[in-house]
Amino acid sequence: MKIAGMIDHTLLKPDATQEQIAQLCFEAKRYGFASVCVNPTWIELCSKLVQGSAVKVCTVIGFPLGANTPEVKAYETAQAIQLGAQEVDMVINIGALKSRDLQLVARDIRGVVKTAHENGVLVKVIIETALLTDEEKVIACLISKEVGADFVKTSTGFSGGGATVDDVALMRRVVGSQLGVKASGGIRTHEDAEQMIKAGANRIGASASVKIISGAQPTDSPAKIPEPALQKSY
Repeated sequence: MKIAGMIDHTLLKPDATQEQIAQLCFEAKRYGFASVCVNPTWIELCSKLVQGSAVKVCTVIGFPLGANTPEVKAYETAQAIQLGAQEVDMVINIGALKSRDLQLVARDIRGVVKTAHENGVLVKVIIETALLTDEEKVIACLISKEVGADFVKTSTGFSGGGATVDDVALMRRVVGSQLGVKASGGIRTHEDAEQMIKAGANRIGASASVKIISGAQPTDSPAKIPEPALQKSY
């Protein structure tokens, strides 16, 4: 259950349905996950469905490519907060980082951080480790730390690679104890989650969250959201 409280229960597929999002929220409340992480279009629905629980609503900004302008990301953040988001996971401008336009990378993150922190919302910066060299990972983490982000996060899960133990350990060494580290992408078992936590992660992003928890302790089959409750949600 300690691991459950570190998991962002995630559904970011473009074909996710209202019923699947409702099921996500139901599971998050049942198992005590830290948050549900969804695309912005589902923020309002999730806010209603987790209301009264400790589960937070997390959304993604500039997802999954990170190629929007800083102004668009800041606006998207403001709108997400207005809709009810309590945490935002933003994707950096990966091309700018690889081009060594570090001022743009910093401005990009800073705009989201400023907008979020003015409203008491936590920011996780997705650096997309699968596309970066170790040097670029270090730079991305240092910039995120410098501009006041709360977490650095490994991956979107949409770029051909996810979290690795080595990347999580590297990110933790760079940011020290001042920032959180979120491991995301390809984490499917309790053992996977334990390895990431041991390497330095203090938040896990996963769509297989129920399976992860089921591997940690005996549990019955994952329950489906009761039909009457689902109907009342819409």
